[in-house]
Amino acid sequence: MSFAIFLTMFSFSLVMSISPGPVNMMIITSSINNGFARTFSFISGATIGFILLLLAIGFGLSKIINLYPDILLYVEVFGFTFIMYMGYKILTSKPSLSINKSDNVNLKFYEGFLLQWLNPKAWIACISVVSMYSSQELFAIFVIIYFIVCYLSLSFWGLIGSKVTKIFDTDFKLRMFNIIMGCILIFCAISMIFVNLF
Repeated sequence: MSFAIFLTMFSFSLVMSISPGPVNMMIITSSINNGFARTFSFISGATIGFILLLLAIGFGLSKIINLYPDILLYVEVFGFTFIMYMGYKILTSKPSLSINKSDNVNLKFYEGFLLQWLNPKAWIACISVVSMYSSQELFAIFVIIYFIVCYLSLSFWGLIGSKVTKIFDTDFKLRMFNIIMGCILIFCAISMIFVNLF
């Protein structure tokens, strides 16, 4: 494998993983509310979920999608619904800086995993990768690179969130932040619907 191919794989993985999107917004919100350690399970779920989706598409799911392209429409519908649900969950959370943070945004492993499987952007990225790297050797290398880059990129957003907690030092500021982030997620879901319809 040439260095140019490696650089292409690395660049694609980095751009897709670190660019702002619903997953990264949820990570930073959870990290600000709960800290990096309690957000790491969601980060793990999102990373592992994407890699398993990539492997599934690489090992035959893409053929099923080609036969039944309406599958992507169902993924989009469920994806928009799930992102709106997560936005609502963040929007209506009752954050607290006290020791008992049970009402805070506490995202789980399975939510990160599901979000990737219901994220139209993730499906399009996986299908693009499979078409670009059709050889098994290149595909296997890409999966390894993406796994590492994705984990590091999502962890980066989690660390940023844990570092800016000094700014959100009152329950009111934290509540306002959650309302804004929840609204942004809901807006993202609605805008994706309009982009796909028109």
